[in-house]
Amino acid sequence: MDTVQLIKQKLSIVDVVTPYVKLTKAGRHYKGLSPFNKEKTPSFFVNPDRGSYYCFSSGQGGDMFTFIEKMEGVDFKGALKILAEKAGVPLVYEAGGKDTSKLDRLREALARAEQFFAERFHEESDAYHYALSRGLTKETIRTWNLGYAPDAWRDLYETLNKAGFSTEELLQAGLIKEADGKKGTYYDRFRNRLMFPIKDSAGRTVAFTGRSLEKDAQAKYLNSPETDLFKKSEILYGMHLAKDAIRTRGFAVLVEGQFDLLLLHQIGFQNTIALSGTALSSVHLSLIKRYSDNLMLSLDADRAGLSASAKNAYAALTANMRVKAVRLPQGMDPADLAKDTPQDLTRRIKESEPIIEFFLSVLRAQEPDTVRFLGSVERIVLPLVSAMQSPLERDHALAVVSRYTGTSLEAVKEALGKHRVVKEETVDERIQHIAQLKADRPGSMRDVYDVLLRATALVYEGSDLAKQLTSEYARIIGTLPEEKDIPERVLFEVGMLFGESPEKDAGNDMVREFEKAVLMEALSEASTRLRFAEMERNEEEVRRALEACKDISKRLSTLTHYQS
Repeated sequence: MDTVQLIKQKLSIVDVVTPYVKLTKAGRHYKGLSPFNKEKTPSFFVNPDRGSYYCFSSGQGGDMFTFIEKMEGVDFKGALKILAEKAGVPLVYEAGGKDTSKLDRLREALARAEQFFAERFHEESDAYHYALSRGLTKETIRTWNLGYAPDAWRDLYETLNKAGFSTEELLQAGLIKEADGKKGTYYDRFRNRLMFPIKDSAGRTVAFTGRSLEKDAQAKYLNSPETDLFKKSEILYGMHLAKDAIRTRGFAVLVEGQFDLLLLHQIGFQNTIALSGTALSSVHLSLIKRYSDNLMLSLDADRAGLSASAKNAYAALTANMRVKAVRLPQGMDPADLAKDTPQDLTRRIKESEPIIEFFLSVLRAQEPDTVRFLGSVERIVLPLVSAMQSPLERDHALAVVSRYTGTSLEAVKEALGKHRVVKEETVDERIQHIAQLKADRPGSMRDVYDVLLRATALVYEGSDLAKQLTSEYARIIGTLPEEKDIPERVLFEVGMLFGESPEKDAGNDMVREFEKAVLMEALSEASTRLRFAEMERNEEEVRRALEACKDISKRLSTLTHYQS
């Protein structure tokens, strides 16, 4: 038995979906609120018998692997790894095997590099003592597999070269670089640095951040370049270990750097994630929203940190998230507080303010001059209000701004008019919208009922209802239903329509509609034959076409009479 089948044997799709969606029994199915769209009425259904799900609000469905790919933002191999761990099924990769695709080779090179750095990060090293001096515990160091890039030019390059990785592969993995002005000369990208592996949602290493151990280093922090595996706008540091806590606690804490994240995790905030040298992107926000719609910003209190908070808050509000921010003392970052006064940081997180109140109070403290304060509010706060997607939340924010500034609500609303937000439809949303339109516009009523009948017979296979429908289908068409692909959406529609244990004659109305559609199509064809026969003055063909029209009309009349 292969790994996929073994996983499906050990896990049900309900087991896989339940951590993400609160499911309730609904006949043969389970239902819950869509994890892909914000909604109040459940449109997400799971069929445990078929091992599939379907989301009517977003028009997508599949099996447990598809679900994990969507929720975790990983490819099939990433989903396989996640589900194998959940099922307790070992994944065995044979050294030197046939699985040598480009991305697999890059992942293997990065995994070897992580091992290389970890092996050189022993407890007697200066790098290890530096990590301890920053407040990290030995357990945190082990959990996040920190490492050390030695102060040498080609150690990693030569080690991985000997292990069978080409120069081109190491370049594509972002582990080495070519010397300026010396074509063909390569050296290690990271030297004399404390190394933080950056992992994707499935826990696979895709890049590194290196913190220099030299006091006068030109670049204190150095990130891997963007590669086929690492896109700054798609990866959040720590998400692979934070996602469960984000879901459980109901919010994500966003910080700027690795030390901020590690120290917050260390004092109990395992729902903390960090950016990798970029602002929040739509992909980042989509990833966070899989687990919670609530975001808490805990960025530095200096001018650059506040600017980043405003930019990230604007992006999150536009994505229909609720945003708060943590007030930090001037000149302190979350890592400082987590190390020196963890109780104070915990208090500050508990007392975090909604983003509008946060900026109003911060700006008032910074700008004692009223005119300058009002200018800052119009420049920084009102764009955040305009980005709010909820009219009620927007109105509440306007009232708060009016109260803080001592100006009329009308004046605040007039100023807000200059900051209107037009939310563009993403490419994915457009594709989903087009797909939904096509799904809702079938070719003919005969096609619709043909699919419905075959779907019902499949969903309730072996039941009296299925046998009845198969028999009626054969009577109407003259052949048994073909085993053609049926859209997942239709299978779920049928399951909800007929319930858990339908009666034998539950599909009678559907059979009549199908027969009527078949007869209407046949009548149209017979009428066309009659017209052509009359044009050609073919009396025999006219007679046959007339007989066909009369026979079909009589059968239609009987069906219509029965329905009335």
